[in-house]
Amino acid sequence: MLIADRGNGRLLVLDASRRIVWTFPAADSFSRPTPFNADDAFFSPDGKTITANDEGRHVIYRIDVATRKVVWAYGHLDRAGSARGYLNTPDDAYGLVNGDIVIADINNCRILEIAPDKSIVRQWGRTGDCRTHAPATYGAPNGDTPLPDGGLLVTQIDGHRVERLAADGSLMWDIRVPIAYPSDAQLDANGNVVVAGFTDPGAVVCMNPTTGKVLWLYRPTSGAGRLNHPSLAMPLANGMVSINDDDRNRLVVLDPAKMKLVWQYGTTDRAGSGPGQLSDPDG
Repeated sequence: MLIADRGNGRLLVLDASRRIVWTFPAADSFSRPTPFNADDAFFSPDGKTITANDEGRHVIYRIDVATRKVVWAYGHLDRAGSARGYLNTPDDAYGLVNGDIVIADINNCRILEIAPDKSIVRQWGRTGDCRTHAPATYGAPNGDTPLPDGGLLVTQIDGHRVERLAADGSLMWDIRVPIAYPSDAQLDANGNVVVAGFTDPGAVVCMNPTTGKVLWLYRPTSGAGRLNHPSLAMPLANGMVSINDDDRNRLVVLDPAKMKLVWQYGTTDRAGSGPGQLSDPDG
C-alpha cells in the first residue's frame, strides 16, 4: 500500500504485514532543499516511478522509485497561476502508459495532460470557466482517474458530480452523488462508482452509474467506525475498499458486505510519525 502521509511530509509503502518497506523523501531526493507535503501519490503503470501532487504548493512531481529522487516537476512552488507552467491546487497526478501525466487543476477548473517535455498535449474544460457542464466545462474538478479504455473518470466538487469520459473526450454518463463534497471517484470491478465524501462525518458511497441507484452507503455518525474527511476510497481486488481517513489519522479497509472496518494502519485520532502512526494521510 502506497500512502501519502501529508502531515508528516512523506510517502510510505507498506507490505502486507504493515511493515514500512520504502519511504520518500531521502536526503538527496531534491536537488535543493524543498518543502514537501504531497496529498496524493500513485505508481505509474510500469511501477518505476511515482507521481505526487503537492496541492497546497501548486506543484506535481515524478519520483524515481529505485533512487528516490525527483526526476521531473511541473508548477511553480508556492505560486498559483493558470499560464503555461503554472497550476492552481493540483490534485490526483496520475502517470499514463504513454509517459504523460494527467492532473486535475482544481481552481483553474480544468484537467491537463502534460508530456515529459512539459508541453500541454490535451486539456479538458476551459481555464477559469467553472460551470458544471461536462464535457465543456467543470466546476472544481478534484478527480481525474485514468480508465483502461483511455477515458477518464472525473469528479467535480461543485454540483456533486461524477462523469465518465470516453477516450475522445465525449461524455458517456454523468451522475450526481448523494454526498456534499465528493472526492476522487474510482470504478470497482463491476463498473460501479465508489467515491469518498470529504465531510465530517465522512462517507463512502457506491452507485450504479447506469441506473443512478445507490448500492451501498457507509456513513456512521459516531463510534470507532465514523470517518472524518476521508479523501480517497479505492476498491481492492478482493472486493473490499481502502479508505484514507484523513482527520482520524488512519488508513482503513472497509468490507462492504458487512459494512464494517476490518483493517487499519495508524492510531485513531492521534497524529504521529512513529511505527504504526500517520498524520493526515491524504492519499
